[in-house]
Amino acid sequence: MEAAQELQLQLQTRAESREGSSQRDATVSGNQPSLPKPILYKWWLRVAIYTLFLLAGQSTATLLGRLYYDKGGNSKWMATFVQSAGFPILLPLFFFFSPTSKSTPISISPSSAKPPSFSTILFLYLFFGLLLTGDNLMYSYGLLYLPVSTYSLLCATQLAFNALFSFFLNSQKFTMLILNSLVLLTISASLLAVHSDSEDTTGTPKGKYVIGFLCTLGASATYSLYLSLVQLSFQKVIKRETFDVVLEMQVYPSFVATCACVVGLFASGEWSGLSEEMKEYEDGKISYLMTLIWTAVTWQISSVGLLGLIFEVSSLFSNVISTVALPVVPVVAVMFFHDKMDGVKVMALLLAVWGFVSYIYQHYLDDCRSKETKKTNEGEASNALTEVC
Repeated sequence: MEAAQELQLQLQTRAESREGSSQRDATVSGNQPSLPKPILYKWWLRVAIYTLFLLAGQSTATLLGRLYYDKGGNSKWMATFVQSAGFPILLPLFFFFSPTSKSTPISISPSSAKPPSFSTILFLYLFFGLLLTGDNLMYSYGLLYLPVSTYSLLCATQLAFNALFSFFLNSQKFTMLILNSLVLLTISASLLAVHSDSEDTTGTPKGKYVIGFLCTLGASATYSLYLSLVQLSFQKVIKRETFDVVLEMQVYPSFVATCACVVGLFASGEWSGLSEEMKEYEDGKISYLMTLIWTAVTWQISSVGLLGLIFEVSSLFSNVISTVALPVVPVVAVMFFHDKMDGVKVMALLLAVWGFVSYIYQHYLDDCRSKETKKTNEGEASNALTEVC
């Protein structure tokens, strides 16, 4: 019996080692561990909710941002400010998700039990806040100086940038399904943007057009770097799997970004023209305020969905979902702005859905593979124990 118990202990240790290895592989390919069925269903539900937040929030915020410029808004720092200033609406959620709640280390190394120091966390929030400020400002310049079509085409490049950063920073594996998803989503966004170019005209001077082009391209690269660094921070620095971590990663950097925008608003002198801008807004003062307020709210909803998907899956997956929103915007515009929905837009939407399904199916295959590995390990342990007994 002692020999049997010793063998059982060795087999259990070996199984745990294999399970840890399979969990690391799952984290690399999709950040989705092997979970019991009830927990797995809850995981898919959370992913679905975060996806809805991201798609609805980003689409609405983009349309409202365009509306702000079209109706007479011209302040780049105000457009940047509203992208982060809505964070107070998330504060009530802290009452429902306590930081002292039970959490599971992401890393399996012994050092994972040690929480990060206050100075490390403070530096992290300051860095991400300033990074968001620069990124949002570049997007504001791009949206102001470029046609929406060109702007959307350049925004689609963030998927390629994110794939590159995820490969080097997050050890992201690329399968044929993932590559298929990336190609389809990029073609979908590009097709929509190129088609819109034939409809849009712009009188923007060449110098400002170049500035808008470079700023949007730089913002796409910066945004992709931000996503990969956030995922890396979850895994290597924070090392906790609780929703309060997602909230903190959104609220504190947003506070830093908002403060930086206020400084920029006053330093640039744009604050002095806001009163006149409000008076001259085509739809009136109330519409001006509501446009800015709801832009701020929808950007926060989008950010929660974005960070939730990074937390639950990966930065590349969150960027794939974010790219899906590019062809979704014209669909929403058809319903609320009475835009024309032609065959090219329908084709772009179908390609985006195809790419999205490809990526989801890859995660389904990863989950099935993890389950088979776990069953194999359990079967080997049971057969070896039976032979000894």
